[in-house]
Amino acid sequence: MSEESPRSVRVERTRTGHFVATNARGGTLRFGTASDGGNTAFTPVELLLAAIGGCTAADVDVATARHAEPDRFSVSVTGDRISDGLGNRMTDLVVTFDVAFPDGPGAERARAILPRAVRTSHDRLCTVSRTIETGTPVTTEVEDA
Repeated sequence: MSEESPRSVRVERTRTGHFVATNARGGTLRFGTASDGGNTAFTPVELLLAAIGGCTAADVDVATARHAEPDRFSVSVTGDRISDGLGNRMTDLVVTFDVAFPDGPGAERARAILPRAVRTSHDRLCTVSRTIETGTPVTTEVEDA
């Protein structure tokens, strides 16, 4: 069974190598290219890594925080950017959770379900990583100028 829920963002160039994405709710995110040495904004590839980490972190947080508030909760996402016969792409993506719960009520339960929550996010829930793993066509269009 499929639940359709369209999503969209609009990306506008603000100057060479600098862009702003706006979502349907009016939220904005600035990003750019790493080509101008002083630009510290996220690159599109870093945004992809952040989207993977953020999506799975949100899933795992919902599952574990109902039992105990974590002392530490971070997610690192790494990968290798390559260029080969298939073009530029990322390979060897690894998502690493670093989560600790304090002693107290619910902490043992939160620790016990953490591995299952991470696995369920990866296998079913995280839309971003599921899209990457299963693959989906991307269509490009050019509007009349």
